[in-house]
Amino acid sequence: MADNYAGYLFAYFKGNETAEEEQVYFALSKGNDALHWHELNGGRPILTSYLGECGVRDPYLARSPQGDKFYLVATDLSIYRNPGWNRAVTSGSRSIMVWHSYDLVHWSDQRMAEVAPEDAGCAWAPEIFYDAGCQQYKVFWASIGSGRYHRMMVAETKDFVHFGKPKVYMDYGYSVLDATLIEHKGLIYRFAKGKNIIQEVGTGFEHDKYKMIHQQVEQDFMVRGEGPIIFKSNVEEKWYLFIDEFGFRGYIPLVTSDLGSGNWQIPAHYTLPGQPRHGSVIPVTLMEYDRLLQVYG
Repeated sequence: MADNYAGYLFAYFKGNETAEEEQVYFALSKGNDALHWHELNGGRPILTSYLGECGVRDPYLARSPQGDKFYLVATDLSIYRNPGWNRAVTSGSRSIMVWHSYDLVHWSDQRMAEVAPEDAGCAWAPEIFYDAGCQQYKVFWASIGSGRYHRMMVAETKDFVHFGKPKVYMDYGYSVLDATLIEHKGLIYRFAKGKNIIQEVGTGFEHDKYKMIHQQVEQDFMVRGEGPIIFKSNVEEKWYLFIDEFGFRGYIPLVTSDLGSGNWQIPAHYTLPGQPRHGSVIPVTLMEYDRLLQVYG
């Protein structure tokens, strides 16, 4: 399928100044140029939450291993409607929001799935990893635990309706959240927001001894970072790492031609969508690309 990829789809939210900003937006790359984008649907939301807190953040898009179905999961959180981060962290929603689609333009009804344990204060920034070994999706997210700091949790599912018992995925003794993964040549590269943006490598999703590659990925390029997004170029041996310099310039792209090196560069020119916050990027085929343009303009 990689030969057919004609561009990238970026799903994100915009902020919490209005109710509309805490919904799901789409942008489409200009062909296979991952550094230049245009917003779809006239910059208006594609998906709007009507359940839970009626706000969604951190949307994550994943394609099924068969390639014919897409899942979108997101945080159930509205800071606009329910101001105050302490409440959001300690007594927020323990559910995630789920949609699915077969073509990226017609979406299922929204569903709410409770995934975090009862003592968790929140379930933030869910992401999806398909484990071919056990033929299950691993859904992982950040929750405040008994130590009162964010740990990454994980639960297995085959259908995004029934989830296994959640367990701790990453516990570093301090807050770690926004974890995201990419596979390459039998290895899994993991990025997360700890004290800084970290980059690690392991041999499997739950390999317990990930090796640290870089402990401060963002430090040379921005004041602070969160919400890392990692994806591979459709056309060359190149990887893109988008990091949100929250409170300052927003998302800034970094690039490398050697994923294992931990050496990143900032490109000279780029144009990202207007005010994207924590989201995800997936490659799309020419048919999917044309359909998104036709429907959302």
